[in-house]
Amino acid sequence: MVLVAPSMLAADFLRLEKEVELVNRCGDLFHLDIMDGTFVPNISFGFPVVHAIAGAAKKPMDAHLMIVNPGKYIERFAGEGISMLSFHLEAAREETGALLEKIRGFGMKAGLAINPDIPVERLFPYLDSLDYVLIMSVFAGFGGQKFMAESLDRIRTVKEEIRRRGLDVQIEVDGGIGRDNAAALSDAGADILVAGSSVFKAEDPCAAIEYIRVP
Repeated sequence: MVLVAPSMLAADFLRLEKEVELVNRCGDLFHLDIMDGTFVPNISFGFPVVHAIAGAAKKPMDAHLMIVNPGKYIERFAGEGISMLSFHLEAAREETGALLEKIRGFGMKAGLAINPDIPVERLFPYLDSLDYVLIMSVFAGFGGQKFMAESLDRIRTVKEEIRRRGLDVQIEVDGGIGRDNAAALSDAGADILVAGSSVFKAEDPCAAIEYIRVP
């Protein structure tokens, strides 16, 4: 059984309190997509919205930084009560190891994210310093994209390496996830599935979450 992390980017911000209550009731994690308009073309939301969600969240918060200079905000996200914090390998480059250590130093789980055009083998040198990897099954920066089926092989490759090395590292997957591909993702080795439109746009969001959780 996988964990389901509804992406708040797809929530109705005119009904944010009710959307937070929905995740508290039916979800496993809050997924917060932080976009800066530079690393990715879009801008999502910043600390005022994170703070508002944190004030009502009863489930752990999982923040995905799609920003340049991710190290600049690590302490502040920790102060908001974030449990899991990931950033992109492409954004950090030679600072990656130090940033993972800094995240863990603030008591958060450290994650490393990669876009579909980045070979998953580039994650391998950091696996010993990670609590989870975030494999994007669409390109970061836009909601509502179609799931890229080749992501399944990428997940299997990472899972095999994690098992080979006997590590306790989870695999999170984000992008185009719903009822149609949840079972295949779970079989490939995913532990956490991020779902946006397939949850918040569903007629029965709690049922949609349950379909994804137990495909």
